[in-house]
Amino acid sequence: MSPQKIKILVVDDEKEIRVEINEFLTSRDIQVQEASTPTEAFRVLSKYPVDIAILDIRLPEMSGIELLKEIRRMHPRVQTIMMSGHGDMDSVIRALRLGAVDYFQKPFLLNEMLQTIEKARKFISVHNPANGDHLNYYLQDTDGKGSSSSLIVVSSAMKSAVEKMRLVARSKDTTVLITGESGTGKELIAQGIHYLSIRKDKPFHAVNCSTIPDELFESEFFGYKKGAFTGANADKAGWFEAADGGTLFLDEIGDMKPGLQAKLLRIMEDKQVSRLGSVSTKKIDVRVIAATNQDLQKLILENRFRQDLYHRINTFVIHIPPLRERTEGIPLLFAHYLDYYSKKLEREVPEVEREVMEALQLYDFPGNVRELKHMVERALILCEGDLLTFEHFEHLKMKLQQSTGANPPLAAPNKTLEKIEKESIEAALREAAYNKSKAARMLNVSRQALDRRIEKLRIDFR
Repeated sequence: MSPQKIKILVVDDEKEIRVEINEFLTSRDIQVQEASTPTEAFRVLSKYPVDIAILDIRLPEMSGIELLKEIRRMHPRVQTIMMSGHGDMDSVIRALRLGAVDYFQKPFLLNEMLQTIEKARKFISVHNPANGDHLNYYLQDTDGKGSSSSLIVVSSAMKSAVEKMRLVARSKDTTVLITGESGTGKELIAQGIHYLSIRKDKPFHAVNCSTIPDELFESEFFGYKKGAFTGANADKAGWFEAADGGTLFLDEIGDMKPGLQAKLLRIMEDKQVSRLGSVSTKKIDVRVIAATNQDLQKLILENRFRQDLYHRINTFVIHIPPLRERTEGIPLLFAHYLDYYSKKLEREVPEVEREVMEALQLYDFPGNVRELKHMVERALILCEGDLLTFEHFEHLKMKLQQSTGANPPLAAPNKTLEKIEKESIEAALREAAYNKSKAARMLNVSRQALDRRIEKLRIDFR
C-alpha cells in the first residue's frame, strides 16, 4: 500500500470518532479530511481530491445511504466505506448493493479499519488526479448537435496517447496516423487534435474510407460543377473543400482500394483540388488525420497499401490501446455513458448493483469503448426500475459464462463475480496440470487473456 497517495474523507457527526480516525490515519501518512454533515462533505469533495469516503449510516440532513447515492452520482471515481452500528445491517446490505466497497461496525478496531481501507484501495481505478493520472476530455461530436463524447484517460498507455495528441495539436499542418482496434476512440483523438489546435474554429470533417465506391471517389473528394455528369444538378464541394481551413479525418484508411490511394496521395501532395467539370483549381489548407485498425506495413507487403502514401500519412503516429489494456478507466466511462443515456432516454440515473461493476472489469470488451457504450444504452432500455442489475446486461452475462464456465452471480448469491472467476480458472489450471495454453482452451479464452486474469485475480500459479 502507498498510503501517502490515498486521500480519505471521514463523514460522521460524532467528533470523537472523526478525531480518532484522523489521528490514526494521519500517523500513517494518509491525508484525511473531516465532515460532520453531508453539506460539509460536498464542500470538501468540491475543493479537495478524495479517493475514499468513509460514511456513517446515520447522519443529519440525509442518511449515509442518500449521501452514498449522491457521491456516486456527482463523484463516481470516489470509493465508499460505510460505518454502522449493530442494528444497521439492512442499511449496510443496501449500501453494498449500491456500490459501497465495504463496511465496518462501531465500535471498531483501528487496524481492522485499515484493512478495510486497503480493500477499498484495490477498487480504486483512478489515482491522485493532482499528479495528472486522471484526465477527462469532453469533445464535441461531429454530428454538430452539441452532444459530448468522453475521452477518459487513466492508464499510462492512454496518458501517452493523449500527451501526443496535445503535442501534435500545436502543429498546424502535421499529418497524423492514429492506430488501434475498432471502437477504441480513434475519432475522439482526432477531434482532440482538431479542437486543441488553431484550426478549432474551422470544420472537422470525418470520412469513412471503407464506404467509398470507386465511381464516386473523385466526385466526393474533389466535388463537381453543375452539369459535370448526369444528375449533377448543382455545384457541390468535395470533402477537401468542405474541410478547408480545418481538419479532414480519413477513418479506416487501410480499407481504401489501391487505385483510390494514388488519387488521394496526389491531392495531399499538390494541396489543390479541381472540381469535376471545372478547368480551374483551388488551393486547400487542410490538416489530414488518418486512422486504421489494420497493420499497414503488412498491407504494404501484400501490395494492398501504397508505401508512398504510408510514408505521407505516418509523420506522427498515435496508438490507442484496447479497453482490455486500460480497465482502470471502465468505471468512469460507465458513469459517463450512464449519465449520458439516462438524459437521452429522459429518465433518472438509476442505482447500479455492485456485481455489475465487478463483471465489467472482468470482461475483455472485444468491441472496446463502443461496446461498453452500447451495453449501457441497452441495459437502461431493459431496466424499468431504479436499480441496474446484472440481469440487465444480457450480453455481458452470456459472454462471462462462456469464458469462465461459471454460473452468473445471481445464481451464487454468496460469491462475487471475482471469486467465481478465480475458482473457475484455478479449477481449469489444476485439470490442465498448470499448462496455461491448455487451460485457456478449456476456458475458451486466449492465452493472453488468461495471463491477464491470473495477474488481475492474483492466482497462485505453480
